[in-house]
Amino acid sequence: MSYGFSVYFGLDNTKEENIDLLKDAHRLGFTRIFTSLHIPEANYDVLKVEVREFFALAKEYNMDIISDISPNTFKFLDLENMDLKGLKDMGVKTIRIDFGYTEEEISTMSKNKYEIKIQLNASTITKEFFKTLDKFSPNYENIDALHNFYPRVGTGISEECMIRKNEILKERGIKVCAFVQSNNRKRSPMKDGLPTLEDHRDIDVKLASNHLFAIGNDCVFIGDSLPSQQELIDLSSLDKDCVELRINLKTDDGVCTKLLENKYSSRTDSARDAIRASESRLLLGNNKIKSYNTVDKKYGDITIDNEGYLRYMGELQILLINQQKDERTNVVASVLQEDFYLLKYIVEGKKFCFNKI
Repeated sequence: MSYGFSVYFGLDNTKEENIDLLKDAHRLGFTRIFTSLHIPEANYDVLKVEVREFFALAKEYNMDIISDISPNTFKFLDLENMDLKGLKDMGVKTIRIDFGYTEEEISTMSKNKYEIKIQLNASTITKEFFKTLDKFSPNYENIDALHNFYPRVGTGISEECMIRKNEILKERGIKVCAFVQSNNRKRSPMKDGLPTLEDHRDIDVKLASNHLFAIGNDCVFIGDSLPSQQELIDLSSLDKDCVELRINLKTDDGVCTKLLENKYSSRTDSARDAIRASESRLLLGNNKIKSYNTVDKKYGDITIDNEGYLRYMGELQILLINQQKDERTNVVASVLQEDFYLLKYIVEGKKFCFNKI
């Protein structure tokens, strides 16, 4: 459930643009689609016609259509209120509960026999909400959560708020999703982007998504109307379980360069002064590393121990402090300063990988 995009019928895009977006996203491995069926600015005469054709193709692709609903949504789709079978027949696999339903109704929907998932608004949930919801014994295996996006500048939530909300959700095993904006075609009427975090407004899709995955979100959606091909490619290239760090190489040694191409896990016995890779010495195999570039080391430098460190040869570290030079340790790369903030998320067991710039 790592990647999703959004579509808004009757608003910015033509029918053909929406269909092309669906085909491109499917080809790149996107599996989820968010759509809203109660946008005041939308042309509902157009919307009503386009929805069914788009949903039919998405259903053919076996993609997860997420629609936010209210009692008016069912009426708009010519369905009876709470007609979950009718939604499933159209291809909707997940319904996002935004407003208009009580905790008891949400619990009842979570136990529906049509295998439709229920999605909570991750940005607005509270501990008190769950205390009430728990009384009605919901099926938490059938519930996930998606944060809001924020069209108005200055209203996106903070990272601290997101982490607090995500912790509440994760306590119940609920997977969490969030939005990044596109910088291609921004959705009407504000056209200021649709990110969840205010920090991500006007930020590149890949950088913002990497951040969201780093702090524990399970899926990222592009919120705006028509992301570019490159934005779709950039998001689909990310591994949600791995913090990607952009680096500058400081070596042309083939053995060390090859080691930098792997995915690593931070050791569970985390060191004070560095992020230590669990797997690097094993991946070294029978190769040898000679001593070179044994210079003074700075915060964010990536080092690999050479043969002078005996059985530690091949140990890969990302430094969290400045250190004096050591003839037994080669400086092979440096994390870009703009990515230093990501280092704090690489805690015990967290995976990380490198992107050579």
